[in-house]
Amino acid sequence: MWTVINQTFATPQDKNAWAHIAADNLGWRKVQPNAADGVTNTFLVLVAAKASGKQANVVLNASNEITQAYL
Repeated sequence: MWTVINQTFATPQDKNAWAHIAADNLGWRKVQPNAADGVTNTFLVLVAAKASGKQANVVLNASNEITQAYL
């Protein structure tokens, strides 16, 4: 789904990144913690969308975690 990224959040702990998604009032969604590089790369796309004011296409899994994002 194409959506605005309201906020992003990450901590120094391994694979802990989040985004607040505007679409359908989904709120905070965790980036799926499969691999550290995957979480980092997906988070960077979400941050770039927020910083540029562009919408991102976000794909969620059955657990409502973010599995993919692109601009």
